[in-house]
Amino acid sequence: MAISRFLITCTATWFFSGKSPKAPGTAGSLAALPFGWLIWFYGGNEALIIASVIIFAIGVWAAHQYSHLLGIHDAGEIVIDEVVGQWMCLLVVPLSAAWSDLMWLLIAFIAFRIFDIAKPWPIRWVDRRVGGGFGIMFDDVLAGVFGMIVLALLVHVIGG
Repeated sequence: MAISRFLITCTATWFFSGKSPKAPGTAGSLAALPFGWLIWFYGGNEALIIASVIIFAIGVWAAHQYSHLLGIHDAGEIVIDEVVGQWMCLLVVPLSAAWSDLMWLLIAFIAFRIFDIAKPWPIRWVDRRVGGGFGIMFDDVLAGVFGMIVLALLVHVIGG
């Protein structure tokens, strides 16, 4: 059981980044960026989409299991949901393996965090009404979609 508890914790907290004593969601989002960029760099958007779907499925399981272990639904240290939402935002920015990527990674980070924290409708509705691991994951997917929309508009206006 100790190995599975470790595996569940490591997964749900995205390699323990969610254990940050301050702003665990922000820490999880930051920890997601280098992985997302590397996946994009080596496999493009297709690989990032596949990785997001896989992490979403694993996250539903891990978030549910970790919530059960703690006895708390959607504990702040569960940040695997931030990983998927953050990676979604990377799908629409013009990554190029250049220094300008840092600017776009920062903008993508900020866009996602704004929607994840503010939780405008329907994100807040999902956060409050959809339970289990799916609910934990899905509200951040929606925050990622909102971030994608804003980022796509920015890319269109600013250019890549």
